[in-house]
Amino acid sequence: MHEVFLDELKRLNTRFMNLGIDVSEQIDEATQAYIDHDKKLAQDLVADDKKFARAALKVEKKTLKLMALQQPVATDFRTVISILEATSDLERIGENSMSIAWETIRVKGNRRIPEVEEVITSMSKKVNFMLDQILKAYVQDDEELARTMAKKDDEVDEEFVKARKIAIEGVQKDPEAAVASASYFMIIRLLERIGDHVVNLAQWVVYKTSGELVDLNSQHHKFDDNIDM
Repeated sequence: MHEVFLDELKRLNTRFMNLGIDVSEQIDEATQAYIDHDKKLAQDLVADDKKFARAALKVEKKTLKLMALQQPVATDFRTVISILEATSDLERIGENSMSIAWETIRVKGNRRIPEVEEVITSMSKKVNFMLDQILKAYVQDDEELARTMAKKDDEVDEEFVKARKIAIEGVQKDPEAAVASASYFMIIRLLERIGDHVVNLAQWVVYKTSGELVDLNSQHHKFDDNIDM
C-alpha cells in the first residue's frame, strides 16, 4: 500500500513542479509584454489563464484525495500538506501575473518613464530567480537554499521603493506621465506581492524538510497603498 502512495506522491510532485515552471514563465512573459507594450502577448497569456487555474485545481483535488485515501505517515503527510499549501501560493502568483497582462491590455500608448521600466524589469528577474531556486530547493529538500532565497525578497522590496520614488519624481517633472505612473504603481505592487508569495513557498519547503512552521515574511504590510492583491 505504501508503494502505491509513493507512486501517487511522485506523480503529484511532478504536477506541482510543472505548475511552478508554468507560473515562472508567466511572470517573465507578462512583465516583458508590459515593458514592450505587447498587447498580443498579453492577450495570449490571458487566454491561457483558465488552463493554469484548471491545472492548479487538479493538483489540489489529487492532493486532498491522496490524504483522504492513503492516510500518510508524518513525513509523507508534511510533503502532501506542503504541496497543497504551496499550490495555493502558485495560484496567487499566477493571478498577479495575469493582472500584469491585463494592465498591458488596458494601458494605451501613454508617456513612459524608462527609468521605472528598468527597475520593473529588474524586479521581475529577481522574483523569477527566487521562484526558480525555491522550486529547486523543494526538489532537493534544501532548507538552507529556501531560507536564502526568502531573504532576497528584501532586494525586491528595495526596488519597489526605488521604482515608486522615480515614478513620483517623473510626474513632478512631467505631469503628462501621470497615467503611466499610476500603472507603474500597480505593476510594482504586483511584483512585490509575487515576491511575498515566493517567500511563502520557501516557508513550505522549510516545513516539508524539517516540520517547522516559520514566518519568513518578516515585514508584512510594509507599504502603504490601496492596492490589495
